Amino acid sequence: MNAPTPVPPIISFFPETAPFNEEQRAWLNGFFAGMLAPQGAPTALSATENAAQMPATVDDGADDGAPWHDASMPLDERLRLAEGKPLPRRMMAAMAQQDCGQCGYLCETYAAAIASAKETKLNLCAPGGKETTRALKALAAELGAQPPDAVPARAGNVAPDTHGTALPAAPCSRDNPALVTLTARHRLNKDGSEKETWHVEFDIDQSGLDYAVGDSFGVFPENDPGLVAALLEALGATSQDMVGERHAADVLARDICLGAAPDSLFQLLTYHTGGEMRRKARALAAGEDPDGDAATLDVLAAIEKFGRPRIAPEVLIEALEPLQPRLYSISSSPKATPGRLSLTVDTVRYRVGDRTRLGVGSTFLAGRLDQATPMRAYVQKAHGFALPTDPATPVIMVGPGTGIAPFRAFLWERMAMKAPGRNWLFFGHQRSDCDFFYEDELVGMRASGHLPRLTLAWSRDASEKVYVQDRMREVGADLFGWLEDGAHFYICGDAKRMARDVEHALVDIVAAHGTRSSADAQAYVIALKRAGRYQADVY
Repeated sequence: MNAPTPVPPIISFFPETAPFNEEQRAWLNGFFAGMLAPQGAPTALSATENAAQMPATVDDGADDGAPWHDASMPLDERLRLAEGKPLPRRMMAAMAQQDCGQCGYLCETYAAAIASAKETKLNLCAPGGKETTRALKALAAELGAQPPDAVPARAGNVAPDTHGTALPAAPCSRDNPALVTLTARHRLNKDGSEKETWHVEFDIDQSGLDYAVGDSFGVFPENDPGLVAALLEALGATSQDMVGERHAADVLARDICLGAAPDSLFQLLTYHTGGEMRRKARALAAGEDPDGDAATLDVLAAIEKFGRPRIAPEVLIEALEPLQPRLYSISSSPKATPGRLSLTVDTVRYRVGDRTRLGVGSTFLAGRLDQATPMRAYVQKAHGFALPTDPATPVIMVGPGTGIAPFRAFLWERMAMKAPGRNWLFFGHQRSDCDFFYEDELVGMRASGHLPRLTLAWSRDASEKVYVQDRMREVGADLFGWLEDGAHFYICGDAKRMARDVEHALVDIVAAHGTRSSADAQAYVIALKRAGRYQADVY
């Protein structure tokens, strides 16, 4: 039996003359010691490495079946299904189940890396957010030694400024991004739309990047300068305050997540307030919601809620999380437009109280990024989302809203290849007169015979809302006929509702038009998944 590893003494980072009481000084010394401790384990594999090393997605026919591997299933239900399983499986159940690769892993391999102590960062699952991070912390306690809380952006080790400078050569990956240049963007919605969606194009010809249809584009965005300025003002700081060798404003803009306030920020705030507010800060740090507003608290809102305490930017940054890259489905084909890559991006803006919140990546791409400034980016290779190897195979694509992105790429790729297989696209949005993305392209493809079936659904054109799953049921006999002819079925879009509704509709169609029981229809759809004929890109 191995001897226990001795615990090193906590170094004192703050002298007794520092303006903290004994309890505050002890907590801060421990906090900084944890953050600056040597990291002996390797971090996440690059996207390129993972493309070769990731195992296949766990499904109903693999291992224990991973019945929780469903992005639409609530976390507590997933954890209940995983009860009694080995620790890596329970950790997998805590992930967001999207296999998006944004963390540098799949859900299964990220869980395995944490359980084997090869990965110490517990906050890499961006879709899972704080809910997943908290669940992983609780499960990681079973390892015998709690991995240090992940706050990689350290005052003494802030990421170097590579803005506008050459980055290392290939292979390009999440950990070694390339530099790309914005070449064009235009709004896809017409006047009258309630949405703001953009087609954004990049020049990747000299970047060293290559991609296939179905892949995603990893974008390193920057925070809104107005939000950064408002946060510095709330702290009583200025943009000229330094964090290491860089200005605080630059670090906050380019390296730090200013979205949902992490538990570690509330823990820090317990030392800058007292009485009832301190109790509330502790409750929030523990995942509770004493005032019913936890879901609305981004970093600025948290600072304002607790009286705008005077915290040095470099101390605040220690309690925040790194700004993660954003992934977008690629909407172009390298065969149709070599050296170019495009995205289809919904701009996120919403009001909370008297302040408009901005989606970091979407508003960066839609407005803040200019053509004179190179952007860091990488390609995240698709996992189980690609066109059939046989170009004669028919394909059915269901992609409402920005879910059309990979299917635009599929259609252009199949056109460039002169693929003989039939194409059928289901597209839907709110209004036909202002939300028909890529209308000219799709209508032209239908007229040429490249897209013989184009089925549209508009949820705001009439008093009764119509969605893609409704249109599927209306043409169920034809859809089932395509499946029987060997068609591959694809879906892209919202994992929580749309994807599940579409799958339910498909099961109903198989039951109705294949003369099968509900159980047999479900088995038919499961068989499609196992055969790689039902593929999903959900978020």
